[in-house]
Amino acid sequence: MKMVSRTDIGKVRLVNEDRASIHQQLNGLSLAIVADGMGGHQAGDVASQMAIEIIETQLQTIHGDMSPEERKQALKLAIEKANEKIYEFASQRENYHGMGTTVVAIVASRELLSIGHIGDSRAYKISRETITQLTEDHSLVYELVKNGQITLEEADHHPRRNWITRALGTEPSVEVDLYEYAWLPDETILICSDGLSGLVESNEILDIVKKQPQLEEAASQLINSALDAGGFDNVTVVLLAHENDEGEEKG
Repeated sequence: MKMVSRTDIGKVRLVNEDRASIHQQLNGLSLAIVADGMGGHQAGDVASQMAIEIIETQLQTIHGDMSPEERKQALKLAIEKANEKIYEFASQRENYHGMGTTVVAIVASRELLSIGHIGDSRAYKISRETITQLTEDHSLVYELVKNGQITLEEADHHPRRNWITRALGTEPSVEVDLYEYAWLPDETILICSDGLSGLVESNEILDIVKKQPQLEEAASQLINSALDAGGFDNVTVVLLAHENDEGEEKG
């Protein structure tokens, strides 16, 4: 497995509240996490950092012999533990009341993706010709889209597109969305904060990843595209791809 992580504070924010983590070898599986924090003075970066660390710790015991259902259950329990700890931390400290974070966590084997998700950070699967969003945003505008009140195109430019309806750590308990997808050797997985998806169109994301077989360069170009589009938010990307038996990435 080949994995790359990149983050940038952007052109407007004073603090980078995004966090990401990748583990290429974790007992026969791979782990990737992106968290986009929110809250008052420096609370967002505390929440996202806590989410990453707690989920990582909780998932140290995952292994390649686990069934798909066991992997999803492990993800669910890890994210729920993170929610509990962040909410408890914030409740005991006035400066951190209401802090929270999005999270997308992926446990990957060579054939299967198990995803746990809360908020509006996203996971995509990119093939040679298509890009598919694997997660559903927990956001006000996505609810409007599902109810038929606005179109997907209108959602991308809605003034309240950053209002999320579900976050990690803001309530005593939380519902975790769980997904399971097959993936093939010629497919690339992208996890990102809305600093990318909110500024760069999906077809442009596809074009960058498709034209750049080196993951490091693709990740850098994705970051630069968000900065070129205004860089109004922190931007974070994680890319996952298969490697062939010689250890060379497949283009």
